[in-house]
Amino acid sequence: MTPFTNKPVAVLNEKIESGVLMNALAHMCIGLGAAIGKEELRLSTYVDANNGIHPFISEMPFIILKSNSNKIRALRLAAQGAGVRCVDFTSTMTGGSYVEQLANTKNTTEEELIYYGIVLFGDWQKVSELTKKFSLWR
Repeated sequence: MTPFTNKPVAVLNEKIESGVLMNALAHMCIGLGAAIGKEELRLSTYVDANNGIHPFISEMPFIILKSNSNKIRALRLAAQGAGVRCVDFTSTMTGGSYVEQLANTKNTTEEELIYYGIVLFGDWQKVSELTKKFSLWR
């Protein structure tokens, strides 16, 4: 049994170029981390042999999985229905300024969105159940 009550998991769209995905993952993690806060994320400060400080590293494993846009869409809805916190990133959130991205998202129906990824954080068992059919990112 895991010593953690919560589980962070990312599911990324395997059809999107890796550099674009890393940008999306960074945005999602920043957003979710800000919403969750330091204590709940169980962050530690690592100290190396030279007493160099390496702060804010999560004690929890962070699993990265892969899928496609439609399955990420379904996972988003399932996570919301299960009360699991999540942050997603779509194709409308890239290119141009953030003002243009906001407008692009506003003018795109949910069904038309191409999901680049989603990050979940919640009860270990709930998140495990929601993500059990996804493959590990390799």
